[in-house]
Amino acid sequence: MHNLKELKIWNKAVELSVRVYEVTASFPKEEVYGLTSQIRRCAVSIPSNISEGAGRNSNKEFIHFLGVANGSCYELQTQLIISNKLNLITDEALQILLNEIEEIQKMSYTFKNKLNQGILSEN
Repeated sequence: MHNLKELKIWNKAVELSVRVYEVTASFPKEEVYGLTSQIRRCAVSIPSNISEGAGRNSNKEFIHFLGVANGSCYELQTQLIISNKLNLITDEALQILLNEIEEIQKMSYTFKNKLNQGILSEN
């Protein structure tokens, strides 16, 4: 198992989730059970899957959950782009969030490679 609080990728994903909640706070009330809920659940899914993988017994299992988190990153990108096209978030806010998501995706790719190579020992 890995020490969750020391994982930079998990911390970045938590920060992203908080920012997503802040951005979606201004969404219209009629979206509360639609796009707002979907975006928030998706954003929270990213650090949640990283943490679930960190708590598993093998690097192979951790890699699987990093893959699930990466899928949620792509899903979140799509939902944010749709929100932008609906004028729910600004171009600037969209770009900031997309940059953060891309950083998490790059970190995930690098981390999965290290886990695959056995560079990181299982604690």
